[in-house]
Amino acid sequence: MKYILLVLVGACSFGLLSTFVKKAYVSGFHVGEVVGSQNLFGVIMLWTLVFVTVKFTKQPAARQVLRVTKRQTLSLMAVGTTTGITGMLFYTALQYISASFAIILLFQFTWMGILLEAIIERKRPGKDKIVSLILLFIGIIMASGYLVGDQKEISWLGVTLGLLSAITYALFIWFSGKTAKQVVPITRSAIMLSGSFILVMLVFPPHFLINGSLNEGLLPWALLLALFGIVIPPFFYAIGVPRIGSGLATILSAAELPTAVIMSYVVLSEAVNWLQWLGVGITIFGIALPELMKHKKGQSVMGGSAQKKYELHEQ
Repeated sequence: MKYILLVLVGACSFGLLSTFVKKAYVSGFHVGEVVGSQNLFGVIMLWTLVFVTVKFTKQPAARQVLRVTKRQTLSLMAVGTTTGITGMLFYTALQYISASFAIILLFQFTWMGILLEAIIERKRPGKDKIVSLILLFIGIIMASGYLVGDQKEISWLGVTLGLLSAITYALFIWFSGKTAKQVVPITRSAIMLSGSFILVMLVFPPHFLINGSLNEGLLPWALLLALFGIVIPPFFYAIGVPRIGSGLATILSAAELPTAVIMSYVVLSEAVNWLQWLGVGITIFGIALPELMKHKKGQSVMGGSAQKKYELHEQ
């Protein structure tokens, strides 16, 4: 249960980002400044946590924190580029399409992740996951607000960017649970995000460091985006995903949507109708369904075993 909660917290942290990004755009900053500053401060935070962990850990355990091979480093950095690509694609998509429509597109990662697991691992999804995905699809459409019909014009560039961000997000969830699992989670996260940072800096050179943007209001948004988008989710995913599996992690990650809707209502004062709230409720139920069914099945098995023992005892 602990690892499930960690993945949920990571997903909810991601759900905060769209609100912060919209606030940053309103303040006059563009996608390069937002995603670039997010990655810069995120990497600084993560490596600070690594060295603090080493400093306050006993010697044998401290060596374990930094124990990583060259091959593991390169593999983790490659995985980390998927998070950088996801951020760049999704943040750019928000400039062309509405946030609600962009969220619909991003959340196609739910079925993409299950499909990826089924194809690569030849692992057929169980009935619980199939039912859960159906509920998630219904809930996501309803919670996005798209059914209200206020989408007047669709940018196909925005649609393409949104769908591509869903693909890279599904790849991140899958690969983060498969790559260098023996490396300490905090170190895994720092190395992965270093890969993301390098890629983002190549695409968007850090002009914000010299043009005064940080002093003009970018810094608070950069720190918030770094903490909730760079530090918490990958670190918690690095701990939780290898323990619960990428399939369940993909489903749990849908908690990002209810978080985004609630934040838009509370912070941005956006109107959220009853259909959207119902969609949030369905999404939450869809997230919880696999674990509820597993728990019920476990109780049935335990109950059956107890009944057999009782019958044997009576005989």
